[in-house]
Amino acid sequence: MTKIKKWQAEDASALAKAINNKAVLDNLRDGIPFPHSEKDSAEYIEAMTSADPNNTFAFAITLNDEVIGSIGAFRGVNIHNRTAEIGYYIAQEHWGKGITTQAVRLLCDYIFENTNIIRLYAEPFAHNIASCKVLEKAGFTYEGTLHSNAVKNGKVIDMKMYSFTIDN
Repeated sequence: MTKIKKWQAEDASALAKAINNKAVLDNLRDGIPFPHSEKDSAEYIEAMTSADPNNTFAFAITLNDEVIGSIGAFRGVNIHNRTAEIGYYIAQEHWGKGITTQAVRLLCDYIFENTNIIRLYAEPFAHNIASCKVLEKAGFTYEGTLHSNAVKNGKVIDMKMYSFTIDN
């Protein structure tokens, strides 16, 4: 059964196993070390658990109580302080099984039940069709394509904008 839970220090090993994969990292923003060590994961977990709990909502994605990925929402600032960007990933061996869609739904429920955030959004790479499908299946609305919006692995790429509002 898919669940999300607050990070704990002892999750570092499982997190390192899930993310230490170039196929996973190619779908994420830059800044995550590769190869990815247990120490890297421990530092990430420490950063997430010590972040302001009103602005950072970070969770482990679990399947049958085993950590297989990460999901979070990060509150905007100024006029965007009632919106949050979400991000997520799971270990490659769990792709295509509906797990990420379930985790996104759980995160949305958590955010709208426990915060004053009114809009969640995600900006997957346009070529990451699987991530776009996750968002669509979770009830997000496609708002448009952000052309030439990023450089990943040396290539200029488009990103897509999806949103989920409190009145969805």
